[in-house]
Amino acid sequence: MGYQWPLDPAILFEERSAQMTGGGLDATDVAAVRSATVDMWRDGDGGWVREWSRLAERYVASGRLDLAALAYGWAKFPSLADDAKRTALHRQADVYAQMVATDPKIEFERRVLDVPFAGTTTPVPVHLLGAPGLAADVPVILASGGVDTWKIDLHGTWAALAHMTGARVLAFDIPGTGETLVPLSPGSVEVVDGLVSAARGLGDGRVFHFGISMGGYFAAATGLKGTVDGAVVCGGPVEAAFAPDKESHAGMADIIGNAAGFDRSPAPAELAQRLRGMSLRPLLDQDTNAPMLVINGADDIHVPQDDTVVFTGRHDTQVTLIPETGHCAASKFEEMAGNVIAWLNARIAENKGAVA
Repeated sequence: MGYQWPLDPAILFEERSAQMTGGGLDATDVAAVRSATVDMWRDGDGGWVREWSRLAERYVASGRLDLAALAYGWAKFPSLADDAKRTALHRQADVYAQMVATDPKIEFERRVLDVPFAGTTTPVPVHLLGAPGLAADVPVILASGGVDTWKIDLHGTWAALAHMTGARVLAFDIPGTGETLVPLSPGSVEVVDGLVSAARGLGDGRVFHFGISMGGYFAAATGLKGTVDGAVVCGGPVEAAFAPDKESHAGMADIIGNAAGFDRSPAPAELAQRLRGMSLRPLLDQDTNAPMLVINGADDIHVPQDDTVVFTGRHDTQVTLIPETGHCAASKFEEMAGNVIAWLNARIAENKGAVA
């Protein structure tokens, strides 16, 4: 069910404002919500959910369903720790459904895929996006967001990815988030392996994976195992971020604690034990990776720089650190996205007809 924990909203605004405006929200509107919000969990005036929901309601009234979906997404952020945040998610889903049903610029389909997990199967709702009139025989790009930023929150990014690559994008929530019910754990990579297999039958057989933040962890796993035709890891933790003595910032330990299935704030040792085995060191020690782009901001407070530069020198691997920006290069999003699109388009062009 999730849990609340002591968290100052001012810290989140300080750390996430670039992501809020980079996603499309007006800086003036974000500043107004920031000024009005005094408590993270209060279900009333001055509470995080209430103030973000008010902004969403204004966007709905003005016909900007895209911005309303973003604002409701921030209302439910960073985890579904109480009924107010779950209500915000339901409202976001309703607005989002209206938006995609009336958007002529993107073909949208929602499916539920049953994928193998722990000796049985688990349902994973996914969103399939493509440019209007997209042919069936195109590659598929798996798209995974973070532990607190889900597929519905990143719709604009995924739609742009579909248009700029000519691929079909399969967006999903990583384990422990959104609609994927399996908690975050070392074994939850199996869920993503199942999505890779399913994606092989949804296009021309080629599958790429673009993962952001914790979604980048799963892209690193599929890329290092060579189960995809190419992988982009943006701000993904792979090894150093899982060290037991790694300092947590801006509530991240409890955001991950919620995703990992705790119903209360865990002690650092408890969280480390639950996530023991998350390190991708065993895969890093192998030499089987698909072509990979590993990219991040040089000043990331969540994922140590070591988790990016550790890929330096691997075959078929490009490593890029963007200076003067932080986690996932949020404040330089266009530069990061330009690198990603150029790399993906080159890989798609060079292995046309190949299947991993």
